[in-house]
Amino acid sequence: RDLFLYPPLNTIPVTPYFYDMDNYSISDNFSLLSKLMDIHGENSFKAKSFASAAFTIEKLPSPLKDIPRDEIFRIKGIGESTGKSILEMLDTQQCSLLNHYMEITPAGILEIMKIKGLGPKKIATIWKELEIESMGELLYACNENRLMLLKGFGAKTQESVRQNIEFYLSNRHRFLFAEVAATGQELEKQLQLLMAPAAVSLTGAFRRHSIIIDEIELLIAAPVEVVQQQFATLPGFSLTTANAGNLVWQLDEKLKVITHCCDAANFAATLFTTTGSPAFIDKFNAAGGAAFLHNATTEEAIFSAAGMDYIPPFLREGINELTLARHHQLPETIVASDIKGIIHSHSNWSDGESSLEEMATAAKAQGFEYLVISDHSRTAFYANGLQIERILAQHAEIDELNKKLAPFRIFKSIESDILNDGTLDYPDEILAKFDLVIASVHSNLKMTEEKAMARLLKAIENPYTTILGHMTGRLLLSRNGYPVDHKAIIDACAANNVVIELNAHPRRLDIDWTWLHYALEKKVLISIDPDAHSIPGFQDIKYGTLAAQKGGITKANNLSSFTVDMLNNYLLQRKQQKNILP
Repeated sequence: RDLFLYPPLNTIPVTPYFYDMDNYSISDNFSLLSKLMDIHGENSFKAKSFASAAFTIEKLPSPLKDIPRDEIFRIKGIGESTGKSILEMLDTQQCSLLNHYMEITPAGILEIMKIKGLGPKKIATIWKELEIESMGELLYACNENRLMLLKGFGAKTQESVRQNIEFYLSNRHRFLFAEVAATGQELEKQLQLLMAPAAVSLTGAFRRHSIIIDEIELLIAAPVEVVQQQFATLPGFSLTTANAGNLVWQLDEKLKVITHCCDAANFAATLFTTTGSPAFIDKFNAAGGAAFLHNATTEEAIFSAAGMDYIPPFLREGINELTLARHHQLPETIVASDIKGIIHSHSNWSDGESSLEEMATAAKAQGFEYLVISDHSRTAFYANGLQIERILAQHAEIDELNKKLAPFRIFKSIESDILNDGTLDYPDEILAKFDLVIASVHSNLKMTEEKAMARLLKAIENPYTTILGHMTGRLLLSRNGYPVDHKAIIDACAANNVVIELNAHPRRLDIDWTWLHYALEKKVLISIDPDAHSIPGFQDIKYGTLAAQKGGITKANNLSSFTVDMLNNYLLQRKQQKNILP
């Protein structure tokens, strides 16, 4: 595009990736190809060869584009056919074999591939035996109990498929904030140039940094007709709805963009009313705030006239921020620069991309004071979890690196699986060797609330648990997570001096920000952690920080804002309180 340079909206996992043929893109294409070959009943050995190549390529330490061509064929797990396809993708940004299978596969089957719990074999059965070729047909079949008639399907499988379809359908055309952040910010910037001198601003849920975005909203101080005329010249935008006050557009037939229009004199008031959540606006108006909107020239003037401090957009959710602003008690919320160290990261000792030294060196170069390395524990065999002898070897490496990188420090940690009975993954004498322990659930996620609570509470009560990792196990727009009693968990963390992680990965953001107010009330520390499996993963702290801001978190409430000395003292004092001896 010549005007708008948007990043691709990565929302369709079964779409082949042809933007930039890095290792992950090639791996994803081979993984998709393997599944499509299975669905079409092709030679299973050949399909497995592409699946194996996908796994191999994802773990390669060097980009394929930098490896000499003849050496690619010598990589273990890369054969003649897969090697030729790699070269084709590097040279042409295309994979002809994958394109072939995409062309002969109904679009509805490609969409069904997004449903959790349905592998290629089951999809092939549904397609061939029930002649189902769309998501709607599949949901209807579930409601009619037709899947139960198929070999390999039972009542539980059918119900799981039905629930996953309904979850998927309810979330179509919804996005993680991280997926559309650059798009919205670039759109605002470009429209400010295009519509000058008219005022332009992002507004709505996007301006409040909501973690899920249904549409990007902008306010433009110009007539509807002028805005429509200008937008009509932009590539990728199609008008879907027009009325007296706003226009609704589709960008690339995926992302909804709403442009609100107003007179220049009403820009501040309209920005105020379109930014706040309905609950915020209702509470503001109920207190007589509507009277202060008339003739306001800035949002600051609106708050000042109402006898309040200025409330940042991200706090305008209608919780308690109006009362705090009226009493001049709004918190000075955390910003990304307040994060002093990386807590919760993975190296290639388990399932991380880089070596421990590479992760630590990068963190130091980015200005962080420390790195808490929290590789997976032994039960996580799928993630190359650490057996006891490997823990001891890693600790020896950490000791050497700490001498080399001082005053930067690597803290010894582990992300211990919370086992089915709520115990942690190692005996106490091993847990005592860590500076801190992050306890997380990774397996058997389909639990009742009773089971989940018993498991979590026992882990929280374990004296070696320092941080409770991603509390609900949710994956935004993909998996709801197991049901928990948030208040009971926060109360337990308060009673046991356990920190609650705000997992900053944009697909997790778990604990949900709406519970941070209660955690603050109970004086529970939060830790904004990137759960980084690569060096670029450090950057996810910005999304965790945005979520933390919405919950009113300050740097004093956040463990990863502690300096290296503060964190060291905190951990030593906690061990003394818990009577934990190395």
